[in-house]
Amino acid sequence: MVSKFERRKDTVQELTESGATHVGKIAMIIAGAVRDVTREIGDWITDGIEMREASKRAQADAADEEADVPAGDADAGEGPAGK
Repeated sequence: MVSKFERRKDTVQELTESGATHVGKIAMIIAGAVRDVTREIGDWITDGIEMREASKRAQADAADEEADVPAGDADAGEGPAGK
């Protein structure tokens, strides 16, 4: 027969192992969530950077097109009014 002390020791051991397992799983869930949130924030910032760069390129293209059109001819040939 198992002594009262040994039963208690076994119970404490099982509870400790179970607790460690659950804490480990919870830590993995939290670590995964932190990783996913960090990735999403990084992607969001990257999108913002790409939009800013695209805007700058569009402004530069517009400035180049305006520089190519002679003064006074800005509306010539554009749309139905120019025909």
